[in-house]
Amino acid sequence: MPSTMEVKCVSDDCELDMFENHYTYDVPDDHAVEDLSCPYCGGSDLVEIGV
Repeated sequence: MPSTMEVKCVSDDCELDMFENHYTYDVPDDHAVEDLSCPYCGGSDLVEIGV
């Protein structure tokens, strides 16, 4: 089953508290939270929840 990642934006200027990323089977093995950006503010100050 494809993985799911819960991510939190920790930027002081962002209103989004968390979002969930759903992946397909085609995601590279080395894909990480550092490869993402916040869908609300566009920033990259993100941390994975529940690691």
